[in-house]
Amino acid sequence: MERNIEKSLEIIKRGTVEIIPEEELIAKLKEKRPLRIKLGIDASGPDIHLGFAVVLNKLRDFQELGHTAILIVGDFTGKIGDPSGRSKTRPQLTDEEINKNMKNYTEQIFMILRKDRTEFRYNSEWLEKLSPSDIIRLSSKITVARMLERDDFSKRYKSQLPVYLHEFLYPIFQAYDSVAIKADVEIGGTDQTFNFMIAREMMREMDITPQVILTMPLLVGLDGTMKMSKSYGNYIGIKEPPREMFGKTMSIPDELIESYFELALHYPKEQIHSVKKELKDKKSNPRDVKFRLAREIVTLYHNDKEAKKAACEFDKIFKMKELPDEIPEFSIKSGGKSIWIIKLLTDTDMANSNSEARRLIDQGGVEIEGKRIADTNIEINIDKPFLLKVGKRRFLKILPKNYKTKTNS
Repeated sequence: MERNIEKSLEIIKRGTVEIIPEEELIAKLKEKRPLRIKLGIDASGPDIHLGFAVVLNKLRDFQELGHTAILIVGDFTGKIGDPSGRSKTRPQLTDEEINKNMKNYTEQIFMILRKDRTEFRYNSEWLEKLSPSDIIRLSSKITVARMLERDDFSKRYKSQLPVYLHEFLYPIFQAYDSVAIKADVEIGGTDQTFNFMIAREMMREMDITPQVILTMPLLVGLDGTMKMSKSYGNYIGIKEPPREMFGKTMSIPDELIESYFELALHYPKEQIHSVKKELKDKKSNPRDVKFRLAREIVTLYHNDKEAKKAACEFDKIFKMKELPDEIPEFSIKSGGKSIWIIKLLTDTDMANSNSEARRLIDQGGVEIEGKRIADTNIEINIDKPFLLKVGKRRFLKILPKNYKTKTNS
């Protein structure tokens, strides 16, 4: 293997879980042409999070080696819902939801990827053109037995939980995406391996050189159990305010600190070894290591000045039990003298839905003027300003209608 290909392979393999098969990737690299590297986007939420950034950074590695990133926006498959890793049917997205979620994607993606080596493609471009006979022809290439090899399908089937026919179509359509763009490599998390393998099989069936599969490790979310995901609500968005990003990072379980240094900050093996040694040292406090982690993550996506400010704010709230220097204000628009607590939380965007608002209250995460709210049916008086706190870090000054903040003349 010539030296430059060996060097390219070393960069590509860094931090990956598996390349299937590696010898086919080497053969493609030897062709000395820009490879087409496919990455699917499900558009299930408006933000890119640190978990997805793990894959995007590997895509950037390919770009720096002269290859092209082909981002497949699943505007068609998003209406089906990827069932990967799911114990139940995933909610389907509407066109409106997909378009809304995609508005922020371009700006956020180019915080990591190069514009000059990135193509956006929407899979409705080819999937909406498929006739019923085309879909039957594609479906005939994959057996039901093969589909039931998928962990999530087989578990649901054995547990007598519903597995709907349209869910079988997701990996088939995703495989056809690879056919449509003639992908050389497809990258993603380890939970996508089955879908990627189906694409290889379909490409082979259709006399197209099969794509190589490259899988990346999954970053565990804030809950410490599930993969970081917009759907699970356990994520840190790369465009979140510095204070929120810092606070969320400080909330991760201690056992995840090492993996966050490796996956979110791309620490090389030598530095990871140093972090691991520090965490094992009985004289060391994991909180201090996590504090450094939080500062570095905020610095990466914002800057050092914002990271220092977020760190000071965090200490002020949690060490000194003081209020942050800057608290955003919200002018309440209720027509009466009081407002239902659930409506207050949703109107102020402190909760995304009524069910989330109820959950926050039930978990003891809502306070008004320092007093915990326990009743989900309570009406809150809005005749004067008050401080709303949600969770450990989110503060909002609520102002009555037409109330004017006093300013120095």
